[in-house]
Amino acid sequence: MDPLISIQLVARREVYHPGDKLLFDVQIDAIDPEEIVAVESSVMWYTDGKGDEDIGVHFFERLTPLDVEKNDLRPWRQLATVLPNSPLSYAGEIIKIRWCVRVRLFVQKGKEFYEQALFRLAAVPPVAHSTK
Repeated sequence: MDPLISIQLVARREVYHPGDKLLFDVQIDAIDPEEIVAVESSVMWYTDGKGDEDIGVHFFERLTPLDVEKNDLRPWRQLATVLPNSPLSYAGEIIKIRWCVRVRLFVQKGKEFYEQALFRLAAVPPVAHSTK
């Protein structure tokens, strides 16, 4: 059985705006703590579509068992980052820009697992000004 990687966006929104604080929880389960080599958590964007895939990492954290209490990387922990101004999510015909929280789990014997939670980074709608 593969280990379970849980990611929860705290605000439970699909759309975020530049400057918003993104809070997310991460948990690893269904694996013995001694089998875990490292856990990497990132907030990133990537392109999807025709041509080469591009990626950009906005936030990155790598933890090993020596970095945490009781050498156990499985318990829930919360991470946070302030989202950048760009690139904004885009869903074109030829290319898409997607944002996600991605968690990679490295285990003994060189195996690797990952899970991701998608969200959109969109421009803040303009404020309507009254003309009196």
